Amino acid sequence: MSHYQTLKLKSSDKVIKELSKSRKFRIVLDKAKPINQPGSGNVFNELVKNIAYQQISYKAADTVYKKFVSIIEREDYSPKQILLKDYEHLKSAGFSYRKTDYIVNIANFFEDRKLYKFDWTKLKDQEIIDLLSQIKGVGIWTVQMILIFELNRPDVFPSLDLAIQYVIKDLYKLQTEKKALIKEIEKISEDWAPYRTLASLYLWGFRRWQLEQNKSK
Repeated sequence: MSHYQTLKLKSSDKVIKELSKSRKFRIVLDKAKPINQPGSGNVFNELVKNIAYQQISYKAADTVYKKFVSIIEREDYSPKQILLKDYEHLKSAGFSYRKTDYIVNIANFFEDRKLYKFDWTKLKDQEIIDLLSQIKGVGIWTVQMILIFELNRPDVFPSLDLAIQYVIKDLYKLQTEKKALIKEIEKISEDWAPYRTLASLYLWGFRRWQLEQNKSK
């Protein structure tokens, strides 16, 4: 049961029993394990790291982020420590101008609003989404990743995630696309509330299983 500890969910057997009520979801439970991706321990650091890893391979992102951390000179960096660095020096880690702008935007937002040591338990999921998605470069999907992997919120469903869209579309044989598809899968996800975070971790695990099966063919 160690993979439930990340989300600090109680009565894991009960949660699985609830998810198993969905006949389609039992296929996922039978084939896959939930992914486990522990956060960094700090919402600010995790947001910056999320930007660093966007739209490039994990291997490339690991190299870029390691260089970025060496420029900042510590892994648990603060907004101020980023803002004190020269813009071009930050970019030299391997970021595009756009990514560098986004990271500076995040640092400015957290510094101005004194959010670095903020107690996020004071805010509900939607309040956090509304707050952090104000930052240019930070979208709803990114904030949902923070809610899931950093803040361990139990009922988050990232309907914009392409892997989750693919799995649900395949399982339920959906024919819709784009906004109509998102609306359909959000409706389906209501059956998994209030445990949609764990359901999402299983769906990602199922997609990983599908890809592994395709490789073995």
